[in-house]
Amino acid sequence: MRRRDFITLIGGSVIVWPLAARTQQAAIPRIGYVYVGVSGGTDVSNAGLRQGLADRGYEIGRDLILEERYAERNWGRIPALIAELLALNVDVLVTVGTVTSLAAQRATATVPIVCMSGDPVAAKLVESLSHPGGNITGMSLMAGDYSAKWLALLKEAAPKVRRVAVLENSESPVIEAEVAHMRQTAPALGVELTVLSARPADFEASLASLEAASLDGLVIPDDPLLETLMQRLIALAAQKRLPALYGFSTAAKLGGLMSYSADFFKMWRRAAGYVDRILKGAHPADLPVEQATEVVLNINLKTAKALGLAFPQTLLATADEVIE
Repeated sequence: MRRRDFITLIGGSVIVWPLAARTQQAAIPRIGYVYVGVSGGTDVSNAGLRQGLADRGYEIGRDLILEERYAERNWGRIPALIAELLALNVDVLVTVGTVTSLAAQRATATVPIVCMSGDPVAAKLVESLSHPGGNITGMSLMAGDYSAKWLALLKEAAPKVRRVAVLENSESPVIEAEVAHMRQTAPALGVELTVLSARPADFEASLASLEAASLDGLVIPDDPLLETLMQRLIALAAQKRLPALYGFSTAAKLGGLMSYSADFFKMWRRAAGYVDRILKGAHPADLPVEQATEVVLNINLKTAKALGLAFPQTLLATADEVIE
């Protein structure tokens, strides 16, 4: 079904970065990539970045070296992985998610960083979208805006839901803001919201609570760590017969009931343009942050049928993709 182009560029012009004479570096530039998940998992960000680099004529291994580091679902490893990449004198550091991007910000004020964050201004990664101001630029999901609709969409798809759980990583200011939006909307929808910790130290206990609790709905925010565990969460939702909404556009294709989010593959494909411009001499401070202005609603009718749900035609009509 239809897909929509949802990226806009916010004002500003690109100027040449004086440090482009960062001088006679190696002929082949190095790009550092840091992701909290595992190599070869559900990392659509890496796939989008690679496609975007290919779109711009880069062949990895010939025109640039992509140094990939994976934290194996352990946030505590992120600072060491970033330090390892900085020791390699990478030309650009690419970071997925707010927590990883904040760690990179603490590690260097000089190496250019291309990040993706739910709200990089609120997280204080950049001064503003139009004038980032430091060594960081990239993409803003504006997730705080669309996360406010997660509970309403779940309620529309499954009107009987009353007790809904949400997994929250309190280490991410953006995820905390998303959950705050849900707390605000829950009473008007007649929903009792149960917040379970998605911090790595608490995750297994939270899943055990989820399995034991009397719940009838589930929301999975767009935390990169939860993306790496998405198939496990989808299986749990199916086992518990819980209508669930996911903050990852790929969830419905993997068997999740529905997703409402930006398309991460598409955004990282776009973000590769920042890497390209920085390698050609632009300074991150002068590259306006791009933001998602539209989000994608995906629905899996097979999963709905297994749960005994019939999606309203009005909801199906607004979906970007319906998987049958």
